[in-house]
Amino acid sequence: MRLTLLGRGYCHLCDEMLAALAAVAGATPIDVIDVDAPEHAALEARWGDAVPVLFAGAPAPGNELCRYRLDAARVATALAEAGKIR
Repeated sequence: MRLTLLGRGYCHLCDEMLAALAAVAGATPIDVIDVDAPEHAALEARWGDAVPVLFAGAPAPGNELCRYRLDAARVATALAEAGKIR
């Protein structure tokens, strides 16, 4: 499983979530997407000010793990269910 974090370059909550996520995610790959980049206009239109938002896999409503603040327990559960943590 991969984690995907939607954020912005100037977002202190995004920076905080990414830093906190490092302790929970271990070796799980984390894709960080800047929603303000021109190639991600559709993500910015969909998620707008709802960043940071973290997904298990691709950015999609059913994959959302948390938004604004890291929910470490929920992320750990998702990783365990994916077989990443024993």
